[in-house]
Amino acid sequence: MAVKNKKTTEQHNTDILENPEALAGQISKTEEFVTKNKGLVFGVGAVLALIVAGFFGYQYYKNSQNTKAQNEMFQAVHYFESDSLDLALNGDGNNLGFLDIIEEYGVSDAANLANFYAGAAYLKKGNYESAIEYLENFSADDLLVQARAFSLIGDAHMEKGDYEKAASFYKKAAGYEPNKQFSPRYLLKAALAYEKNNNNEAAIEAYDTIINKYWDSNEVQTAKKYRARLTGSAS
Repeated sequence: MAVKNKKTTEQHNTDILENPEALAGQISKTEEFVTKNKGLVFGVGAVLALIVAGFFGYQYYKNSQNTKAQNEMFQAVHYFESDSLDLALNGDGNNLGFLDIIEEYGVSDAANLANFYAGAAYLKKGNYESAIEYLENFSADDLLVQARAFSLIGDAHMEKGDYEKAASFYKKAAGYEPNKQFSPRYLLKAALAYEKNNNNEAAIEAYDTIINKYWDSNEVQTAKKYRARLTGSAS
C-alpha cells in the first residue's frame, strides 16, 4: 500500500511538472487559498520581512559598533604594551580603556578582544579573580589566541594555588587545535601543575605525551628530565 501511495504521489508531481492543465489547476488552487486567507498570508509575509530587516539591521549595527570600538582600542592596547595597566583598563579621560569598550560596545568583536586584554592586564596586576572572569568571557576561533586565553586562566588558578584547575586549563590549551609549537609548552605547564597537586601519574602522562607526540619540540628534553625525576629512571 505504501508503495502504491508513493507511486501515486510521484505521478501527481510528474503531472504538475509536465501537464499544463494540471499545473494550471494547481496554480488556481494556490490563488484560491491566497484569496481566502489574505490576512494570514500577508501577516506571515510581514513577519518574515521584519525578521530579514532585523537581521540585516543588527549586522549593520554590529559592524558600525565594531569599527568604533576598534578605533577606541588603539590607545588602550598601547597602554597595555607599555605596562600602563590602569590606563589600559580604565582609560585616560580622553581615550576609553578596555573596561569602557566592553561596556559600551559589548556586541562588537573588538569588545570580545578587550575581554582578553582586560584579563591579561588583571593577571599582571595580581587580581586573579578578575583575570579569570574576563578571560572566560573571551572566545575566539583563532588557533593561537584562544589557546593562550586558556593558558592564562591556568596561570591565574596556579597563582591562586588551585593546581587542579590550573592543570585542567593548561590541558585545555594544549588540546585546542594541537600543534608542535605551543601544545608541548602547555603540556609542560600542566605537568608541573599536576606535580604541585601531588598527581604524579597525570604529570608523567603529560610528560610522555610531549616525549612521544612532540619529540622534536623544544620542551622534549625538559620533559624527559622531569619524567626521570619522578620515575627514578632515565626516559
